[in-house]
Amino acid sequence: MPRKNDEVSSLSHTKWDCKYHIVFTPKYRRKAIFAKLRADIGKYIRRCCMYKGVEIIEAHAMPDHIHMLVRIPPKLSVSSFMGYLKGKTSLMIYDEHANLKYNYGSRHFWSEGYYVSTVGLNKATVQKYIRDQELEDQASDRRSLKEYKDPFTGK
Repeated sequence: MPRKNDEVSSLSHTKWDCKYHIVFTPKYRRKAIFAKLRADIGKYIRRCCMYKGVEIIEAHAMPDHIHMLVRIPPKLSVSSFMGYLKGKTSLMIYDEHANLKYNYGSRHFWSEGYYVSTVGLNKATVQKYIRDQELEDQASDRRSLKEYKDPFTGK
């Protein structure tokens, strides 16, 4: 059901436009695992959102966390959606990558909790922030690398 992001949606007796900025992380922020699975995790998240009727406006998988700007219908609470999303994607990850459960223990892929904020008129600002977040992280990584170079040898 393609539609413009700025349109108001409707259910049988409700007009709504509920957008949320959500950030969540894998348990222990395991960058080594997460970086390898980024493409698969994105596929699982898109599938789960489609099942629940949640529209992903903007999303980005960072090396150790996920940023999403989503439209969640009012019939779903944010907490029930996040419980569903994190639970189902954990199961999908461990089903497709069975070696992870032997190397890293139980089927708890995501850390407990998440960050959520409602997005009103500043949707464009949040979209830009999510889009530019990886560039900012890469720039800060480049700045931090300079601290570890020996000023005399350049290594």
